Amino acid sequence: MRALITGADGFAGGHLVRHLRAAIPDAELHGTVRLPVEQYPQLGALLASVTQIDLRDPEAVTALMKATQPDVVFHLAAQAFVPRSFEDPWETLENNIRAQLNLILAALALGITPRMLVVSSAEVYGNVPPEQMPMTEDLPLAPDNPYSVSKVAQDMLGLQYFLSHHLPIIRVRPFNHIGPGQSAGFVAPAFALQIARIERGLQEAVIHVGNLAARRDFSDVRDVVAAYVAAVTRGQPGAVYNVCSGRAYSVQYLLDVLLSYSTVSVEVRPDPQRMRPVDRPLVVGSAARLQTDTGWQPQIPFEQSLRDVLEDARGRVAETEDQAS
Repeated sequence: MRALITGADGFAGGHLVRHLRAAIPDAELHGTVRLPVEQYPQLGALLASVTQIDLRDPEAVTALMKATQPDVVFHLAAQAFVPRSFEDPWETLENNIRAQLNLILAALALGITPRMLVVSSAEVYGNVPPEQMPMTEDLPLAPDNPYSVSKVAQDMLGLQYFLSHHLPIIRVRPFNHIGPGQSAGFVAPAFALQIARIERGLQEAVIHVGNLAARRDFSDVRDVVAAYVAAVTRGQPGAVYNVCSGRAYSVQYLLDVLLSYSTVSVEVRPDPQRMRPVDRPLVVGSAARLQTDTGWQPQIPFEQSLRDVLEDARGRVAETEDQAS
């Protein structure tokens, strides 16, 4: 396999690189990053090449595709934070749509037909009522934020170029994923980092919380990237696949599990300022199509994922403390 991984420096991208290196040791892996290459020494040891690139630049993308000649493209690079998409909608739309279109047009210009994984999102389904759960790929698309609009566009561009040019494009719609290395802006690492700081005496032994009733379909990022590999190698070109666990866990349960792993007692204090209604009380999907077509099954229990998230948070807090001393 000669693979190009866009967003190799991202949360899922880094895990995908490590998964591919372990699963296919002789694979020739190329990755793209946002910042200077020197800032990614660990990636450099795993990849045949690391390229800093603005994927919105069509000439740069064509040069990259020509140099790497991939037979598989994992397109993971994206602006993925929903609140940020409201702050600057065009940044998200341009970044997510233009980058993917450039990759597709580069393949056409070069006359190559790599199997391409387009990463959409479960956000494209919008606010689905509980009676329509678990969500399947046949639900209508109803995006309700600029990020999900960008993902609908990516999704449909992938389908369009499969239909119009017979490019072997496979689309996936991942639900929530968690694991070591995730940004602190997401719920599991946000709680875990607070617990880690409390354990080291760096903050009061209190976590202030809002509404914990929301239930979400969480998958371990390591299972998610395994699903991406299964989809792009064994999935049907033109098809779209949900990537999810098929189980919903409340944010309350997520926090309770993390607290059960803590070495100190932590008070959970409800904050009236954070007690906003949950816009989507339940989100749970069905991965039956992916499982049928590829044989993929999630392997890592939710509780193990959370243990690993907390261990990662402890390492991050310790490293920050060491750097400050």
